[in-house]
Amino acid sequence: MSVQHLALLLTGALLAALSGLGLSLQLGWRRDAARWPHHALFFIVCAGVLLCGALLGWRGGRWWALLPALALLLWMPRTRPGRADHWRLALGCALAYGLGAWAAW
Repeated sequence: MSVQHLALLLTGALLAALSGLGLSLQLGWRRDAARWPHHALFFIVCAGVLLCGALLGWRGGRWWALLPALALLLWMPRTRPGRADHWRLALGCALAYGLGAWAAW
């Protein structure tokens, strides 16, 4: 397995963890104790997508396939947590990353 494939899988797993934690916050299963890990995971996922794009570009892969996911992730702070636009954008980010990782693989 190549480095860029491993990075894509690791970033995808971190995005799944971020989505799961966000869902637990959205549904009220967790309260304030889980907010800072959610934000930390968000920044790690953003860095992971950027790193994946850089690795793919360096190896001659389809780095541009991850640009929609990165754009949606960077748009996320403009939404308000707990509202419909936040979780809808989060689902869009996950879908864009999944499609981008599939195209870049």
